[in-house]
Amino acid sequence: MKILLVMDPGIPVPPKGYGGIERIIGLLALEYKRQGHEVHLLASEGSYIEGCILHSIGPDGFPPPKSEMKKALFRTWRFIWKHRNEYDLIHNFGRLLYLLPVINHRVKKIMSYQREITQKNIVSFTKLPHKNMYFTGCSKDLIVRAKVPGNWTAVHNALDFSLFTLTTSLPEDAPLIFLGRIEKIKGCHTAIKVAKETGNKLIIAGNISKLPEEIAYFEKEIKPQIDNKQIVFIGEVNDVQKNEWLGKSKAMLMPIEWNEPFGIVMIEAMACGTPVIGFNYGSVNEVIDEGVTGYKVDDVEGMKKSVNALNTLSRELVKSTAASRFGIHSIATKYLSVK
Repeated sequence: MKILLVMDPGIPVPPKGYGGIERIIGLLALEYKRQGHEVHLLASEGSYIEGCILHSIGPDGFPPPKSEMKKALFRTWRFIWKHRNEYDLIHNFGRLLYLLPVINHRVKKIMSYQREITQKNIVSFTKLPHKNMYFTGCSKDLIVRAKVPGNWTAVHNALDFSLFTLTTSLPEDAPLIFLGRIEKIKGCHTAIKVAKETGNKLIIAGNISKLPEEIAYFEKEIKPQIDNKQIVFIGEVNDVQKNEWLGKSKAMLMPIEWNEPFGIVMIEAMACGTPVIGFNYGSVNEVIDEGVTGYKVDDVEGMKKSVNALNTLSRELVKSTAASRFGIHSIATKYLSVK
């Protein structure tokens, strides 16, 4: 099969730092190649996936200026129309408009969403004559909330679990961890409350949002509680540091206050054998296997009880269960079987 993967300009595939969607596209490209397919990538300059063919959509640089986004649209249209009869599958993670030239062409098209789905665009698009057009969202919850027409399938996000180290045993005083952008809806303040009320150390890892209201949130609600003894802030972490800190933590707390579309950090924790305790919003219900890879709770009291029940979980089972569900081979196979 000859496959074209499409992404917006701005961040190369795979990303050097930030870029969750670009990271997933990189993993998919490699896995599609491993499964014997010819893979082409329409993405930013600087992208490179061994064994795959790159076609540039625009320069590296995030966020891309509006002028580049406009140029990228026309470049993509020209490329896809010119090569419309060469591909068996066009798998698009960029703008829905990229697929307009081939909306009614026989080529199979998958439009994949990793963030909130814009209802207006989908409604307008599906009113046009179309064939072999399929949509995916990274969780069932994301799709249900969108209430959009079309042929939809939930395909979760993926990891290369071999890149994460399983830690099978920890000391009794191992810390809890909060990993994510420091924003109110992510619930860092609640993680601190749970750690304090259960007598646990908490590692806070993540970048501080640049939005003024979130900077104020950090300064007023988080920073005053950081004592670098029980509540420790280590800032943003790279992949190596993430692996290390997740592995040495007894659980990751995810007390979110919004409908997270997926939350890839959950499966990153599981890849280290670290269970996740999350508030049951958004995709949490789909990602955590209750009593196996962690616990789904409704409030602070539920989270505190789950922290005290962590010794009943097997870290080996946490990783093996998550790997069977979210490993890149499994997810790539699901994408290729969408129909």
